[in-house]
Amino acid sequence: MCGIAGAFSTDALWPVQPRLDAALDLLRHRGPDDRGVEILRRDGVLGLGHARLSIIDLSAGGHQPMRSACGRYLLVFNGEIYNYRELREELQGLGERFHTASDTEVLLAAWARWGRDCLPRLLGMFAFVVADLQEARLHCVRDAFGIKPMYLASHAGWFGFASELPALLALRGRGAELDLQRCYDYLVHGDYDSTAGSFVAGIEQLEAGTIRSYDLRGAVLGPALPWWQPDVAQTCTLSFADAAARLRELFLDSVRMHLRSDVALGAALSGGIDSSAVVCAMRHLEPDAPIHTFSFIARGSPLSEESWVDLVNARVGATSHRVEVEPEELARDLDDLIRAQGEPFGSTSIYAQYRVFRLAREQGVTVTLDGQGADELHAGYLGYPGRRMRSLMERGEWLRGLRLLRNWSKGPGRSLGYALKATAAEYAQGALYQRLRTLHSGALDPDWIDAATLRERGVQVAFPLRRPAHSLRGRRLVGELALSATRRGLPGLLRHGDRNSMRFSVESRVPFLTLQQAEFLFSLPENYLLSDDGQTKHLLRAAMRGLVPDAILDRRDKIGFATPEQDWLRRLAPQARAWLSEDIGVDFLDQSRMLRTFDAMLEGRVGFSWQAWRWINFCRWHALVFQPLRAT
Repeated sequence: MCGIAGAFSTDALWPVQPRLDAALDLLRHRGPDDRGVEILRRDGVLGLGHARLSIIDLSAGGHQPMRSACGRYLLVFNGEIYNYRELREELQGLGERFHTASDTEVLLAAWARWGRDCLPRLLGMFAFVVADLQEARLHCVRDAFGIKPMYLASHAGWFGFASELPALLALRGRGAELDLQRCYDYLVHGDYDSTAGSFVAGIEQLEAGTIRSYDLRGAVLGPALPWWQPDVAQTCTLSFADAAARLRELFLDSVRMHLRSDVALGAALSGGIDSSAVVCAMRHLEPDAPIHTFSFIARGSPLSEESWVDLVNARVGATSHRVEVEPEELARDLDDLIRAQGEPFGSTSIYAQYRVFRLAREQGVTVTLDGQGADELHAGYLGYPGRRMRSLMERGEWLRGLRLLRNWSKGPGRSLGYALKATAAEYAQGALYQRLRTLHSGALDPDWIDAATLRERGVQVAFPLRRPAHSLRGRRLVGELALSATRRGLPGLLRHGDRNSMRFSVESRVPFLTLQQAEFLFSLPENYLLSDDGQTKHLLRAAMRGLVPDAILDRRDKIGFATPEQDWLRRLAPQARAWLSEDIGVDFLDQSRMLRTFDAMLEGRVGFSWQAWRWINFCRWHALVFQPLRAT
């Protein structure tokens, strides 16, 4: 796990060395163990930089940038290739020779041998840039789910990339402006990390499962081309029992691969099905290995998961490490958390995760396994009842659909009214969709934002409507899962996990997110995922039976690393008011009205809204991250 950065300029006098140094300084937390830079002067000036966190092959053999044996390719790579041993053996059979034990050398040899056709062969998480010195091209690649980050920027005669946004801004070395559409969508609707755009104009993320190439001779950045796309057609004919057995096999094989490490590893444990499945699989595969788990405990709160954490730890004989948090600690750490994230984020639950990774590092653990991604692949959360109902209606199975909604609505935190609204929303478009969302979520132009100014600057003042690109009649649930896993929902969660873990030089691995599992799950009948009885993660629960305690598998009240946010903000009110009172100079925000609304929330005169956290987050991010870099 590492940090990468690089740039090309047609101006041979462009100060590549100091700019790369500045970017790598900002990425040092991602790779404190080694640092490398290579500068080439051809068609301009090209610089590639790498900050290394040593996980596999702790020797100097994993140093980057790394050049291929043939001399044609130069690679900087962030991530892990878990099946590197198998690929290495295959490549050796084809005549390749290796000089290190690193997965980086295997990746480089695979690219030299197969080009972009190597990508579906890779089991891992990755963001890398390979310079083809013969064709004078840079190829930027990101894994299928976007587990590892990459930001890109391009303007006349210049191109740059980096693992994190502040590093790319420092590398670019020019003024920055806010991306107003992203700011509006976040502040008003809580939408972020759902498109390629970032909070800074002109800076984009390379989207999950895509490759973009930059022509050094022509100084042209090509379009994002998918190297993997979800296929949501139902092709699996296995019975439910056989599908559960197959899923169990795929999951255990993935965990086995994710346990490969030359340093100490542990697991993040929240007490829900997903993280519990990971921890129990670790014990199943390694009966005698020590297991360390790391958990956030909201003791004394109805959100506490401590009893479930205790149950799993007792089952596997793990050494449990726990962290409890007081609001004053959030106030103390908030600035560091915001800097670590690099961009605004959704809620204080991200702080709970931040503390879990800090605890892991304090206990000497460098690698953790995490249950992230299971909700998106297995129809978790509330189960997407509207999508499933639409599939059944398109198949003419109305009565089955109505029974599903009735059964689904009996679960905690659910209602038949919600299910019917979710179904109606499936068919709403245009003005009708905007009207329905306004009734449900509030105004498009609250009084603390200057919507007229934003419209004049080209901002679409509306609720974001993102429909699945890969969807078929009768397969609406699976289409939504594919969207959630690659473009909306999961990308933000993966960003939180990456930045929080890397802040403490910890590598967070997510064994639910492999192409093999995703392709299998997307091929299944939809009722295998959301049962006709309204049970979410239907197949996963069956596959984990006997491995995970039944009490965990039968839960319907999963909370996760949730925090008592409203209570925290009440107790932090004086500090929060000070943050919101600091004028950040953003002309489309009325901070005085923000403050009045914030006070009204705390006094109970208006209902509590997650917008309060977003106001605080955005104002602090603007002051701490954006303003210092905008003038560089």
